[in-house]
Amino acid sequence: MKLHVQKQKKIILLSLGIGTILMLAKFVAYFVTSSNAILTDAAESIVNVLASSFAFYSIYLAARPRDLNHPYGHGKVEFFSAFVEGSLILLAGIIIIFKSSYNLFIPNEIHMIVDGVIIIAITGIINFWLGHYLIRQSQKFNSLTLFADGKHLQSDAYTSAGLVAGLLLIHFTGIGYLDSLLSIILGLYIVFNGYKLIRKSVGGLMDESDFEVVEEVITILNNNRHKSWIDVHNLRTQRYGTDLHIDCHLTLPYYFDLTRVHEEVSGLDKLVNQSAKIQTEFFIHADPCLPQCCHYCRMSDCPVRSEPKRKDIVWNTINVTRNHKHFI
Repeated sequence: MKLHVQKQKKIILLSLGIGTILMLAKFVAYFVTSSNAILTDAAESIVNVLASSFAFYSIYLAARPRDLNHPYGHGKVEFFSAFVEGSLILLAGIIIIFKSSYNLFIPNEIHMIVDGVIIIAITGIINFWLGHYLIRQSQKFNSLTLFADGKHLQSDAYTSAGLVAGLLLIHFTGIGYLDSLLSIILGLYIVFNGYKLIRKSVGGLMDESDFEVVEEVITILNNNRHKSWIDVHNLRTQRYGTDLHIDCHLTLPYYFDLTRVHEEVSGLDKLVNQSAKIQTEFFIHADPCLPQCCHYCRMSDCPVRSEPKRKDIVWNTINVTRNHKHFI
């Protein structure tokens, strides 16, 4: 775990270092051209640097071990990091829109556009590569912080691509107000990306269920189902940074002794952790079966069956997440 944290810190420091250099390059492009649209891109780069700085701290904090006050660890700080980054993006977009709207009526004189285009194009290519790298690493380490930073850098790269196209259009047409109009469009795009990031972080802070993980777990259980696992219900997920907590109820034959119940519960836990893409902390509550379970129970050699098996219930997100046995 410590090795993973050190690697994540190095990745964020790489993002922070490159982001600082690109931010300075964009401000150079602004001073060269006086383009309002380039200033928009440079202002967003300030957010990139601030967000990477906070992301570095959040990864450090998320890696701290559990303690008395934080029995589930400190991983939730990653959602807070994403919230801060999304809020900064949103604020930058709003400021950009207001400034650009003002400059529609009082435009700036733009010059040396080609030089500015070259600088912005280079920064955009680097940002896209860096964002792609961070997203790929976020999947490897299951880190929302790296994912948020990567998405932000990629959105910045798309902004730069649109900016390059707009600046070339201004250069060839000579229509100056297109600079502010382009800046407003980019500002709206930035606001949208900030909202999406805030929405994702709030969902995590409020323990919104991750249905992608739920479906993955259900697929594993369906493909490796033991006949003694009569049903699984009340399955819930909570994410704490790189850690995933899952709890559920597992219905087993009521005549199993405690040792057999422990073996079945441990088998389910081991199965999911070995097969899933993410390591989980699994809390499984064992429920005894009832006579009403007999009509879908797969225990062919059950000594207490009250009626024959009549149907086969396939587990899905509806019956597995509901808080009752499948016959109700």
